[in-house]
Amino acid sequence: MALTEFDLTGARVLITGAGRGIGKGIALAMADAGADVGVTSLGEASAQQVAEEVRARGRAGFGWAADGTNAESMKALLPRVMADLGGVDVLINCLGDSIQGAVAAAPGATGHVMTPAEWHHVIDINLTQAYLACHMFGPQLLERGEGCVINISSFAALKGGPNMSAYAAAKTGLTRFTESLALEWAPYGVRVNGIAPGTFPDREAMTDADWERRNAQAATTVPLRRMGLTREVGLLAVYLASEAAAYVTGQTIAIDGGRTIL
Repeated sequence: MALTEFDLTGARVLITGAGRGIGKGIALAMADAGADVGVTSLGEASAQQVAEEVRARGRAGFGWAADGTNAESMKALLPRVMADLGGVDVLINCLGDSIQGAVAAAPGATGHVMTPAEWHHVIDINLTQAYLACHMFGPQLLERGEGCVINISSFAALKGGPNMSAYAAAKTGLTRFTESLALEWAPYGVRVNGIAPGTFPDREAMTDADWERRNAQAATTVPLRRMGLTREVGLLAVYLASEAAAYVTGQTIAIDGGRTIL
């Protein structure tokens, strides 16, 4: 018997920050599950490339340039998404970036010390972006009384480390944002969940030698002894977007090969 609960045929999915890497992996998995997909990227060319690969899978695909950390840019994106995609059933906030650096200069240390501007950049691209997307696209989900949001977090939300304070703080904040918004929107039938990936480098941006070197490193640091594949995050996102997860909200699910339980 077919598991129809996982079928996303006809669902309209918007993924921010999906010009490459995990976002792209999610976009292609969504298309394979039957969804029509729109993606944003800071550069339109990368967004259009992902949209073309979505269309090659037989689904409608759209790509737009947008700065997910800028309110005016997201406001301008809204009518384009509504006109092209026809609405949003699943909103996936996938922007993210990290700048490693110490919070303050320490005696004898020679590493980078994060500037206030860098701190705000990391907070905005990992946390503020989710607020802006939900602020802009949330009303039509709430008015319809259905749909879901998936926030892409990180293992850093579950386990901190030195020289990553801004990133860990932002991703941990994203987890609390996910939980709070899930409670806020549950009365309207809109689910909000998160995914916390571990090590998922962009295979397309790496040489074969670099990929093998990173996999060898992962074999010593990840319990399942390998790096993750971006499609694997996409498959988890498909589950959370589908009727199979109709009773799941407010959760952030780790997909990290066991890294955060060490």
